[in-house]
Amino acid sequence: MGLSECASALLLLSTGRMQATTTKELVLVTGSSGLIGARTADRLSAQFRVAGLDRPGEPHPPSSAENIPCDLTSEDSVVQALTMVKSRFGLDIAAVVHLAAYFDFSGEPSPKYGEVTVEGTRRLLRSLHALGFRVARFIFSSTMLVHKPCEPGEAITEKWPLDPRWPYPQSKVETERVLESERGDYPTAVLRIAGVYDDDCHSIPLAHQIERINERHITSKMFPGHISHGQSFLHLEDLVDAIVRVVERRRTLPHQAVMLLGEPEPLTYDELQHRFGRLLHGEEWETVRIPKIVAKTGAWIQGVTPLLEDPFIKPWMIDFADDHYALDVSRAKEWLDWEPRHSLRDTLPKMIDALRRDPVAWYRGHKLSLPTELEEQR
Repeated sequence: MGLSECASALLLLSTGRMQATTTKELVLVTGSSGLIGARTADRLSAQFRVAGLDRPGEPHPPSSAENIPCDLTSEDSVVQALTMVKSRFGLDIAAVVHLAAYFDFSGEPSPKYGEVTVEGTRRLLRSLHALGFRVARFIFSSTMLVHKPCEPGEAITEKWPLDPRWPYPQSKVETERVLESERGDYPTAVLRIAGVYDDDCHSIPLAHQIERINERHITSKMFPGHISHGQSFLHLEDLVDAIVRVVERRRTLPHQAVMLLGEPEPLTYDELQHRFGRLLHGEEWETVRIPKIVAKTGAWIQGVTPLLEDPFIKPWMIDFADDHYALDVSRAKEWLDWEPRHSLRDTLPKMIDALRRDPVAWYRGHKLSLPTELEEQR
């Protein structure tokens, strides 16, 4: 081999090494077409190669992520999806961000909680192990609702007693146990997340509260719990920022990391009512506390009466109207150098501005029935 050929070979080897060291590591995001998943995949794509796993037929994840169909209720589908990941990207995964789960507000037990959330996670972990993947961090999205509520003046920590009070948080507790038993040698991070919202709202309970006050429903001035109680929320951008930081710190976090994520100071129900009233109608919105039995009866009657729209407030929710969730997020601050940069208080005007800019789109985007005056404007 001549000198020029040697030089060319060395250049190719050097270039190859450079490409190898600059190749982005892989992150898998399940539930990648959802509100949180799509934003997470998009943000992570700036530093990582992202593969989005979601059910066949769901909207594709952002163009910055590669779409791989995956139905967590089917072992064959999970194996096929991960086999595709293996053939395209190899066996090394910087992080699995597991967001896919079942959720509804019916309050009723559903087999989907077990099929999707609990057993879907088990299938995913077992298939990752069976195919030989090396996962630097498996991140699971849980909920603050796995904890027992606190009293005003207290703050929930990661060591606070568990008391999941309806099927959704119960499924998350079960899945956390699956993660413990099936993780093998994978380091894990469990994120117990507050209620998520964004500048347009995209929070089911907040959207319904806005709807009731906007349309001056009689129920908008009644509440069956302590109006001085409230629950922590978290802006979508702050949640995504926390997830990205977990991925970035995947090798330095404790082997089994559990963190609460939310705004430490919850707005009380009373403050939310007053602020929505002022923003929507320029007036105070006084709220009367009513007995739980009266609220349950009214919700039941509305739910069974023909021609009336099925109400968002269900009788089972009324038992939890007094629940108060304030969070101590000092662990996330210490481990991730993270704390919320947004606040629900400051974002409420943006939500109402979004409603005013395009009421029809806002109602449709939140899957709410259009009021009569908006129907007439169409």
